[in-house]
Amino acid sequence: MLPESNIKNIVIVGGGTAGWMTAAAVSRLLNHPEIKINLIESDSIGTVGVGEATIPHLRFFNQLLGLPEDDFVKKTNATFKLGIEFINWDKLGKSYIHPFGPYGVPMGGLRFHHYWLRQKQMGSGIPVDEYNLQIMAAKAGKFHRPQNIKKSPLSTIDYAFHFDATLYARYMREFSEKNGVKRTEGKIVKTLQNPENGFIESVQLESGQIVKGDLFFDCSGFRGLLIEQALKTGYNDWSNYLPCNSAVAQASEKIGDPIPYTRATAKDAGWQWRIPLQSRTGNGHVYCNDYISDDQALKTLHDGMDSTPIGTHKQLRFKTGIRKKTWNKNVISLGLAAGFLEPLESTSIHLIQTAIARLMTNFPDKHFNEADTNYYNERTLLEYEQVRDFLILHYKATERDDTPFWNYCRNMEIPKTLKDRMGIYLENARLYRHDNELFGDASWFAVMHGQNMHPQRFHPNANIMPDAELDKRMSEIHKTWAACLDTLPTHQEYIDQHCKADI
Repeated sequence: MLPESNIKNIVIVGGGTAGWMTAAAVSRLLNHPEIKINLIESDSIGTVGVGEATIPHLRFFNQLLGLPEDDFVKKTNATFKLGIEFINWDKLGKSYIHPFGPYGVPMGGLRFHHYWLRQKQMGSGIPVDEYNLQIMAAKAGKFHRPQNIKKSPLSTIDYAFHFDATLYARYMREFSEKNGVKRTEGKIVKTLQNPENGFIESVQLESGQIVKGDLFFDCSGFRGLLIEQALKTGYNDWSNYLPCNSAVAQASEKIGDPIPYTRATAKDAGWQWRIPLQSRTGNGHVYCNDYISDDQALKTLHDGMDSTPIGTHKQLRFKTGIRKKTWNKNVISLGLAAGFLEPLESTSIHLIQTAIARLMTNFPDKHFNEADTNYYNERTLLEYEQVRDFLILHYKATERDDTPFWNYCRNMEIPKTLKDRMGIYLENARLYRHDNELFGDASWFAVMHGQNMHPQRFHPNANIMPDAELDKRMSEIHKTWAACLDTLPTHQEYIDQHCKADI
């Protein structure tokens, strides 16, 4: 029997990806007959459903739940993702890929890119992309999961997924309900708070039903039904750094074999995504409506699609930023209710996942220790700020001056944290990973190099290796990476063999 102080009644407000991911994780990790988990959602309230691309960390979430990966891929019409191709971000007509895996191998205690920069200075014409297996495989339309081959690049393959967000939420729901989560259909019309401390005690549904809880998860999307409408938490607005505030999304017919990467194409006032699934293609246009009308944004989306639209488009409004407290009193906000960072690097689902993990480390009892909640909020804010800075880099590091939007981005003030990081790289190519942040040095290098940031120097210790030895090592790495690429099947062949969806 659990002590009286333990949380026993958990209420999740809202379904969608955030709500059902939360339900799945909580029901898996808090599996006890005295703990009741109730998820409230209404079929009449649509979900955003824009989160079809992920980063590799989702694999660990699925593993935590014990989900067979092939089954997950089949049930969500998923494909595999090796990185993101950015088109027209630095200048029109130029593109690069931000891969998930490393470039080359470290040597002499230094990251590979320092040696590549040295060799380039010596006159080598080999592009750095040819030292990254994920980039090479993406361009060739090939894929394979990592293979257990010691000291082989084939063992370092890192990957994520493209999937149907609606199907993923359904998949999470099935898992959750099997684990005892109760779903309650209905709209919340009233929130009842404790008059002394302001904690949420219950919510009232349109039907009159009262749902009580000890702990509430707000997964109600942008409106923040509990965290904002009830608790008036406030919001840190970052739209001066990330000015896009609108999106229009629409599916289109599948055309050809799916590519194993996401495509993000910069437009006049934002950017357009293309996400290949087994059954269809996901498309969307993220933009700032200060620079383009909604009608023109939709036309831009349709003009940039390579297949026939399916169904109707979905219009979204948002404001980049984060709640001043993502955990306030006995309410923890997740997903869009917590904050929004545009889907440029496919981080939305990851931020849900890390919030859940952080919560489990700091899971409360009924005392709701303030030091724990403060720590949670501080770490969540730091994570959002780190991801924010990485996203800003894509807009700031541009030479585009062809539209007012890009002129604003190129000239805008940026956070000191990012300014310092860019300055250090431009000086001597050094990159640092702070506080185990999401994006490591390979990611920062990919975007900085891809967007034409050229360091004046490289790490001085890269000069220690003799020229002949450096040439020999770089040649061996290049040949090995090319040989590994030759062994990989096509992306479609791999899907057909392992996890083809029943479409």
